[in-house]
Amino acid sequence: MTTEVKVPALPESVSDGVVVVWHKQPGDAIERDEALVDIETDKVVLEVPAPVDGVLEKILSAEGELVTAAQVIGVIRTNGAAAAPTPTGGGDQEPGQGAHPQQDQPLGPAVRKLLADHRLQPGQIPATGKGGRLTKGDVLDYLAQPGGPAAAEEEAAGEATVVLKPPVTKAPPPVAPTPGLPEIQEDRPQKRVPMSRLRARVAERLLQASLGTAMLTTFNEVDMLPVKQLRERHGKSFAETHGVRLGYMSFFVRAAAEALKRHPDINASLDGEDIVYHGFCDIGVAISTERGLVVPILRNAEYMSLAEIETDIIEFAEKGKSGKLAMDDITGGTFTITNGGVFGSMLSTPILNPPQSAILGMHSIKERPVVVAGEIVIRPIMYLALTYDHRIVDGKNAVTFLRTIIELLEEPASMLLDL
Repeated sequence: MTTEVKVPALPESVSDGVVVVWHKQPGDAIERDEALVDIETDKVVLEVPAPVDGVLEKILSAEGELVTAAQVIGVIRTNGAAAAPTPTGGGDQEPGQGAHPQQDQPLGPAVRKLLADHRLQPGQIPATGKGGRLTKGDVLDYLAQPGGPAAAEEEAAGEATVVLKPPVTKAPPPVAPTPGLPEIQEDRPQKRVPMSRLRARVAERLLQASLGTAMLTTFNEVDMLPVKQLRERHGKSFAETHGVRLGYMSFFVRAAAEALKRHPDINASLDGEDIVYHGFCDIGVAISTERGLVVPILRNAEYMSLAEIETDIIEFAEKGKSGKLAMDDITGGTFTITNGGVFGSMLSTPILNPPQSAILGMHSIKERPVVVAGEIVIRPIMYLALTYDHRIVDGKNAVTFLRTIIELLEEPASMLLDL
C-alpha cells in the first residue's frame, strides 16, 4: 500500500514553490509528522511532514524543481519495511560478504561519482545501508581492500608514468611582478547560483518601490545618551525580570508607535486612488537572513511593552534564520524599521516597503562632538533616515514625524510614562 506526498495548500497570492531539500531519500524509513521535504515560496519556507509511517519509495520532484499546490511529489510505502535486498552478481554470494544492492536500488550522487571514477558496478560491492542501499562508505571500504581496484589503479598509473615521462627541461626563471601592481592569479573561479525565490521576490518588490512610488528621504540625528544611560542603569534587572536583553530596537519601536499615533498620514497606505488611514500600528522590523531580507510584523505595537517587543524580535530572528516564519508573521504592516547600524552602516537611504508610506532607517551609534548649551561635548549620536512616499506624505509632515521620534528618544521617560 502506498501514500502520496503532496504539496500543501500554498498561501494566498503564492502560485508555486521550489523544492529546496529532501530530508529523506528513497529507501529511508520515516515516521508520521517527521520533516520530509522543504518547499520554498517567494515569502516563506514550508516544511512538509510525512503523512504516515513507512518507507520513502519514490521522489517525483527533485530538489530545485518548480511545484504547485496539491502536486504529488513523492510516494511512501506504508507496509512498514523496505524491500529485501538481493545479490546482483548472477552467482552465489561469497562467505563473509554483505548483501549486494539491487539493480533498481537508488544511489546517492557521491556513490554514483565514485563508481564512475573507478569503473565499478554496484553489484560488485557489498551494501550495508538501509534496505540494501549502497553507501559511500561501502565503496570506499571496497576500494581500500589490499589488492583491490585502488591498488590496481595506482600500479597502472605508476607504470604509465614511467613509460610516458617527458624529458626533463629546465624551467625558465619566474618573472617578478611589476612593483605597485597586483599579482594576477591564473585561477579565476566563478560560481553561478540561481536566485532563491525569496530573494527574487525581494528584488521584485524593491524595483516596484523604486519605479512605482515618489520616494524622498529626510535625515536627522538623535542623541542616544539618555537611552544608553537607561539601559546601563536598568539593563541587568530588566534581563533578570523578563529573561531578555534590553536592546535599542524596543525603544525605537515604542517611539515610532507613539509618533505614528500623532502623525496618521505616516501610518497610511495607498489603495488605488484611495488613501487608507490605519487606526493601529503594525510595525515591521527588517531581519537579515541567509535566504534574504524578511520583515516580520509586531501587531498592535502601540500596546506592547519593551519586554514584549524584545521577546518577539528574538523569536522572529530565530524563526527567520531557520526558515520557520509563517505567512501571518510577515503579512501586512503599516510601517517598517530597518537597522543597518548592526552591520556598521553610518548612513543610508532605505527603500519603501509598498504599500506603506514610510520606512525608518537606524544606523550605527558613534561618539561625535556636538554643541549642548553652548559647549562642545562628546555624545553617542545616531543618524536617522526617513524615506517616505511623497504622494501621500508632505515634506513638512515627514520632518515633523522624525523630530517627534527624536524627542521621544531623547526624553525616554516621557514616552514610557505616556506623558
